[in-house]
Amino acid sequence: MIDPQTVTSNLAEVREAVARAAEDSERDPAGVALIAVSKTIAADGIRPALAAGQRRFGENYVQEAKAKWPALREEFSEIELHLIGPLQSNKAREAVELFDVIHTLDRTSLAASLAKEIQRSGRHPTLLVQVNTGEEPQKGGVAPGAVDGFLAECRDTHGLVVSGLMCIPPAEDPPSAHFGLLAAIARRHALPILSMGMSADYPAAIQMGATHVRVGSAIFGARQPKA
Repeated sequence: MIDPQTVTSNLAEVREAVARAAEDSERDPAGVALIAVSKTIAADGIRPALAAGQRRFGENYVQEAKAKWPALREEFSEIELHLIGPLQSNKAREAVELFDVIHTLDRTSLAASLAKEIQRSGRHPTLLVQVNTGEEPQKGGVAPGAVDGFLAECRDTHGLVVSGLMCIPPAEDPPSAHFGLLAAIARRHALPILSMGMSADYPAAIQMGATHVRVGSAIFGARQPKA
């Protein structure tokens, strides 16, 4: 069980660190959105963050989010829910219905499925393309050299509006080079949203221009392995 006071104090510390990193980079702290990553955290563990005013949350799995967030949304208003994990094309309908922002658009089949569900439902979640900046074979995302063509395909073939990019740098690499690469691609396409930086490296991401940082363990503590 997560101690509510610990969540509240951790959240306050992360907020202060985000503001400090922004100010150190001569940026307005209001330009950096904190996404509290609540994957594997039960609803009772999330409530202290909600009570402290946190409204942006990230989840990895459609089914897990579907199990806990509808009820939480009845209790708390103005929640913005972000899908930050891989999305199967057959889950596109549920994802469009549930999430406000989808960070992991990374292939043609998913673009087609999302376009179909957006048209059907009339809901328009904000879409980000995941870029595999380290070109790691085990990780999702579009290779940096393929981003230009993929963005054009999303726009011209599927009629999708892509608002930004997301990356997860290789664990063994210094992250700033990957953040810089993502920022350069975003500038080239005039994309306003840069989702990059997690608990271990979000100050570096903010320095490189992140508009959204995804912080989980620094708020909720180390992940508990699933039984």
